Amino acid sequence: MTRAASRPGLLFSGSDWNFATLSHAYDVIEAVAKEELGLDIYPVQMEVISSEQMLDAYSSIGMPLMYRHWSFGKHFLHHELLYRKGGRGLAYEIVINSDPCIVYLMEENTMALQALVTAHAALGHNHFFKNNYLFRQWTDADAILGYLDFAKSYISRCEEKHGVAAVEAVLDAAHALMDQGVFRYRRPPRLSSEKQREGLRERLEYEERSYNDLWRTLPRQADGAKAAAENADLIAERKKALNLPEENLLYFLEKTSLILEPWQREILRIVRVIAQYFYPQRQTQVMNEGCATFVHYTVMNALFDRGRIGEGAMLEILRSHSNVVFQPGFDDPRFSGINPYALGLDMMQDIRRIVTEPTAEDRDWFPEIAGSGDWRTVLLDAWANHRDESFIRQYLSPALIRKWRLFVLSDAANESFYSVASIHNERGYERIRSTLAQRYDIGANHTDIQVVDVDLLGQRHLRLQHKVRDGIVLDSGSCDATLRHVQRLWGYEVSLQGVDAQTGSTIYERSSSGLTE
Repeated sequence: MTRAASRPGLLFSGSDWNFATLSHAYDVIEAVAKEELGLDIYPVQMEVISSEQMLDAYSSIGMPLMYRHWSFGKHFLHHELLYRKGGRGLAYEIVINSDPCIVYLMEENTMALQALVTAHAALGHNHFFKNNYLFRQWTDADAILGYLDFAKSYISRCEEKHGVAAVEAVLDAAHALMDQGVFRYRRPPRLSSEKQREGLRERLEYEERSYNDLWRTLPRQADGAKAAAENADLIAERKKALNLPEENLLYFLEKTSLILEPWQREILRIVRVIAQYFYPQRQTQVMNEGCATFVHYTVMNALFDRGRIGEGAMLEILRSHSNVVFQPGFDDPRFSGINPYALGLDMMQDIRRIVTEPTAEDRDWFPEIAGSGDWRTVLLDAWANHRDESFIRQYLSPALIRKWRLFVLSDAANESFYSVASIHNERGYERIRSTLAQRYDIGANHTDIQVVDVDLLGQRHLRLQHKVRDGIVLDSGSCDATLRHVQRLWGYEVSLQGVDAQTGSTIYERSSSGLTE
């Protein structure tokens, strides 16, 4: 049990904790965070779980409700092996973008760590989830928990009715296409309410009772007969009717596949809804983790300054904080890329410096915010209206580029060596900032594969196109395996054409025809 505080005003003393101490600490931390930073958060639901439950949450992509699939067990065993052998630690917490915001805390944490992760997750991540424009536009925090409950129970009923193997085959194919199962340029519809989901269940049951596999009975035309008869006008009309090209492969297969039964289409929709839920998080890792780290660092220091946290607890908090934001140098054996916690925190602290204590250089680069004095408003605006790419492009300063000693490498494909193209000096600042921002642009780095044509009345050949950037083609083994999954959902031949994104010339072609299971 937690010992009585040794000094008046301390939130806790010692490493042990109980739920009363945890609840009181949360109330104080929330009040300080709102006072110091003006945060706007969802209501919080905190759950304390064991290390094994944390491993399980890792494996099921961190969601409180999830359907069963063999891949989750595979991930569980992988993470467990690393954890038991000391190859990897566990997260101190997991936070769910929902209303209420669910925060999982590990029961093995000390009280100092519970306070730290409460500020980090229950306040920092929570504020970012509620206020950032990507999460507001692309996710539905009010409905996600209800939808996951529906998804879990629906897939369980499908397993009982159609068999585990049949459901698993659909899930395997859908998971393989998860990265190509999101809308990137138009907002998806809001998740349905419980009443609408109940209506959906009834509709699907009716469709399954009345399902008629008509497409299988249509005669096939001779090879080339339909292609020879078509002309450019008919092809254009067909593409317009099908809204082609289509970037969301799971959506297209759900709506257009000629062989899927209603329950299979609904499983595809479940998988793409979950993929869509995580889409904003892939674009905001630096900002999201930077916001949460800035919040916990600011709040913990404020509590220490007010005498609410003791020196021993603060040393433990600073040790954990330092581990989180540690950034190895490029020539360090531990280097594996830029630490989003470190970059995000440094940029937000740098914004605070620019607003309150600007240099002449800062005034040249950031005339709108330099010296304005109100750093809270600037940060709240940045958290609400930017993703990683735009945040770095707008706010990465020359001072921070020098601090991090950033440089740009040129790796032309026709050269057998790397060359340093830009360094942290007057001539290199703009290019370094632009190049780093480009690395976080999901549109530039995502594998762009779209449905470009399909012959529904002839051979039912589905044609996909991959826009190849910088000469980077797909791995042949994984490409063929994924084509088999697409063919399993489509039912007929599927081909993939790789074209140069700049010139449009064909680089490679692959087809599911002749591929074995």
